[in-house]
Amino acid sequence: MSDPLALALSPQVGPSRLQQALATDLSVEAVAELLGREIASGYAKTLQEGRAVQEREQATRLGLRLIGLWEPAYPEVLRHLESPPMVLYLKGELPPSERNIAVVGTRKASPWATAWTHKVARELAEAGVGVISGLALGIDAASHKGALEGGGYTLGVLGSAMDRFYPPQNRNLAEQMNVLSEFPLGTPPQAGLFPRRNRIVAALAKAVLVVEAGEKSGSLITARFAAELGRDVLAVPGRPGDTFSLGCNRLIQDGAGLVVNTEDVLNALGVRAPQKQAIQLEGPQAQVYRALLELSEALPDDLAQTTGLSTAETLSVLMLLELKGLAHSNAGRYRPI
Repeated sequence: MSDPLALALSPQVGPSRLQQALATDLSVEAVAELLGREIASGYAKTLQEGRAVQEREQATRLGLRLIGLWEPAYPEVLRHLESPPMVLYLKGELPPSERNIAVVGTRKASPWATAWTHKVARELAEAGVGVISGLALGIDAASHKGALEGGGYTLGVLGSAMDRFYPPQNRNLAEQMNVLSEFPLGTPPQAGLFPRRNRIVAALAKAVLVVEAGEKSGSLITARFAAELGRDVLAVPGRPGDTFSLGCNRLIQDGAGLVVNTEDVLNALGVRAPQKQAIQLEGPQAQVYRALLELSEALPDDLAQTTGLSTAETLSVLMLLELKGLAHSNAGRYRPI
């Protein structure tokens, strides 16, 4: 059996056996022949080789690049996983550097968390940091969109095959960015595959940032993988009573780095923030913004009482702060960004 892909697609051959054979420094062809003896001879081999040919042809039609565990282009950070992907299916490019952050969180993200994630991901991209996530709804999608807006690199890792894209709502987003999967073409999304996706997200990043997560969120699986791999785990704190803040608050209790803005994330990554022209606030705008920072979250009436401005004037100022990207409203309450 001369095609290693045929072996990678075979249920009889796993990554540990393939790596063991590769460690003998044999040629790819010799390794393939060696492992091929573990597959029933004759008809079974022919079927496997035929499947490999079809897989390559279909991948080419889809514009995908296949990177096998036996190839030099295979990422070293994935090669050292306990159970590395046998084959990577890639649209676009792998991360160009090691300056990457994985951003994960709930699919049912709050408007504030979505806006915060989008803004921070945009600023991270502007600072040259790659953003990696799982292309899910909610926090994942917000991070990818922010990175794209910031003109930076972003990679989505799927929990299904590239031709069985999930979730379909993010298909248009995926067309604008780099996408990766370890699953053979035709593999549908299944609950058991997403933890495998999460380990790749964690491995490719220097740190993992959890924005919003419940106590049993899949994002916590990504955080656990990150900790096991020696990556930094960062979390955004939330109010104690919020369902999707419990996971983040627990992570911080357990030693995760607490972050509230882009600068915190950049510091954790050891990346210097690019110089930007500061937004100068004066008069009522400065008053309202200072009050918003002090209160963390407030109704316009609360801000009016704190600043001494009228409610109407406070609302007008809040609209201007929103346009400048300094505040976000949700159900009538305002929070600083």
